[in-house]
Amino acid sequence: MKSPLMDSDVILDVVGIGFGPSNLALSIAVDERNTGLPADRRLNALFLERQPRFGWHRGMLIDDATMQVSFLKDLVTLRNPTSDYSFLCFLRERGRLIDFLNQKTLFPLRAEFHDYFEWAAERVSHLVSYGSEVIAVEPVRDDTGRMTYFEVTCRDAAGSRSSVTYRARNISVAMGLEPHVPPGLELSEHVWHNSDLIPSATRLAASGAPVRRAVVLGAGQSAAETVDYLHRTFPEAEVCSVFSKYGYTPADDSPFANRIFDPEAVDIYFSAPAEVKQSLLDYHRSTNYSVVDMELIEALYATSYREKVAGRERLRFLNVSRVRGIRPGDGCGLDVAVEFLATGEQQALPADVLVLATGYRPRDLAPLLGNAAKLCLRDDGDAIRVDRNHRVATVPELTAGIYLQGGTEHSHGLTSTLLSTVAVRADEIHRSLLADRTAA
Repeated sequence: MKSPLMDSDVILDVVGIGFGPSNLALSIAVDERNTGLPADRRLNALFLERQPRFGWHRGMLIDDATMQVSFLKDLVTLRNPTSDYSFLCFLRERGRLIDFLNQKTLFPLRAEFHDYFEWAAERVSHLVSYGSEVIAVEPVRDDTGRMTYFEVTCRDAAGSRSSVTYRARNISVAMGLEPHVPPGLELSEHVWHNSDLIPSATRLAASGAPVRRAVVLGAGQSAAETVDYLHRTFPEAEVCSVFSKYGYTPADDSPFANRIFDPEAVDIYFSAPAEVKQSLLDYHRSTNYSVVDMELIEALYATSYREKVAGRERLRFLNVSRVRGIRPGDGCGLDVAVEFLATGEQQALPADVLVLATGYRPRDLAPLLGNAAKLCLRDDGDAIRVDRNHRVATVPELTAGIYLQGGTEHSHGLTSTLLSTVAVRADEIHRSLLADRTAA
């Protein structure tokens, strides 16, 4: 049955754009705190998601890949340890709580954590409209010139021309990051981004075409996982890992370094001068960017060494190197031009597939926000100004709120795009929404 919140004539307190872990955590905060309240005191929320169902990095749900954050940094525990939306409650319901505890680990399988997200998303499905692609967000100006709500227009993501417009006093933008494709390269049948690794590899294997060589560009965790996955999936193929470093850099997951992801660290970062912010990012990049878990580094090295001993090397590491271009191959998918940076010498690697494990970047919000983007204030570096509660600073006439969940590394630090503080951030946004509603 359609929720009354999905009636386009209702002015909602908040519309969430995108329904990944961040807005999922916010939806749970809304649902938990609405429970038991009279209708006139509940926060009316609706979340719009273009996918037909919940999904989070499905293309990298490798069967043995584990999370890199503790299960206690789930959707709710840091906000409300007694919540029945926690990962532990999910395990109890699935009958695996004791089995999980016996593993003596803080880091679940990534596939299992995705199952947890789906379980939680199903419980708040009455607040979500799937298959709804937001195509426009426009502030509505009243007779006094004030803009107190937005019109959020979405269409059927399956291709229907029909559209619907919702009205909301606030929006929570959590569209996630988009895959980064280096200049000069384009995705194709033979060039993938690792975000689509599993379905692309599955299609290639099902085609029956021989896979003689796969090239992976990148030096981070996803790149190393991609190398390992392809090496195991295509047992006759040579897998070449190309990166500009000399070797994979271990991730710094030591206790003191990990405190950069604490909620209190966000407070410190937010109030720090610009030069201190930059220093903190530079000092602690090794906790997140272009780094690999030591266990995986050692496993790849051991595999490489075993192959050398056996005299059949399928795993190759082309370090201090970059991909300089590609062209259609003669008898294979493509020729990958790889330059050895130390000498400038180039070689052409015939390959059946090139996988770009080149990371992600924040999405450009201007096309989505339309005229509202022109009303957002910017700092000296031309980045959108965001207050501590994740609300965008705007011109005074715009009193409707824009909350950003992600894309705020410049203001809130390294946790901006990570799972570490999703529960805390959901609480901060929820409290801000309630405060604004009370003030109004």
